[in-house]
Amino acid sequence: MVPRETCPQCGSRWYKRNGHIHTGKQNHRCKVWGRAFVLTPENSVITEEQRTLIERLLLESMSLRGICRAVGVGLRWLLQFLGEQFRRAPDHLYVKSPGRTSAVILQQLEAELDELWSFVGNKANRQWVWIAMDAATRQVIAFHVGDRSSQGGKALWEQIPIVYQEQATFYTDQYALYTGVIPPARHRASTKLVRKTNYVERFNCTLRQHISRLVRATMAFSKTHLANHIGAIKYFICDYNLARSAALPG
Repeated sequence: MVPRETCPQCGSRWYKRNGHIHTGKQNHRCKVWGRAFVLTPENSVITEEQRTLIERLLLESMSLRGICRAVGVGLRWLLQFLGEQFRRAPDHLYVKSPGRTSAVILQQLEAELDELWSFVGNKANRQWVWIAMDAATRQVIAFHVGDRSSQGGKALWEQIPIVYQEQATFYTDQYALYTGVIPPARHRASTKLVRKTNYVERFNCTLRQHISRLVRATMAFSKTHLANHIGAIKYFICDYNLARSAALPG
């Protein structure tokens, strides 16, 4: 740690105090270039223990700035780190496919579909989270983030594995759009009394409890980037499915 006496951009000694950074250190701003800097910078190394902790905190209902304060990292570094984690989450979501088995077993293959409201930037920019869940294993077999039109429903259907499209019975609420997306022979629209979408509706609640971007009346909502909004949801689903796969037999 080497104390500075000049602006690192232009070498000027003409600077002023400019609040404090997230660690509490005095910040300064150059009056010539406008560059912000501290007089005693620290090149801190993020340890593996910190990275592992952050990976777990990203699965809990905690804001990004809250993670920065708890772990002692910068917001810019954290945004780069979570971007890497989101990109590594696989498209197959770690779904343990049931495969092709006997006709008796195929009749028991069931899935539940539902939608969850969210937004990016402001509440006028609605982004619906479409979820498809295996009713037996409780794994999330597909998801899509988009509008609540037939286009969004079709995008979800395209993400559902072929084995389910060909062999599963899909239970939904009575939202009329599903009738134009799911083949009639495989679609069952259930009422609140029948309650055939309990598991996926409960999972929607789990999402809101664990992803701060989805919490109602939150200040940690996705500000600008839809990709990060989708990435956070995908990251959680992958971890959720991994835990479910470990609990399944075989």
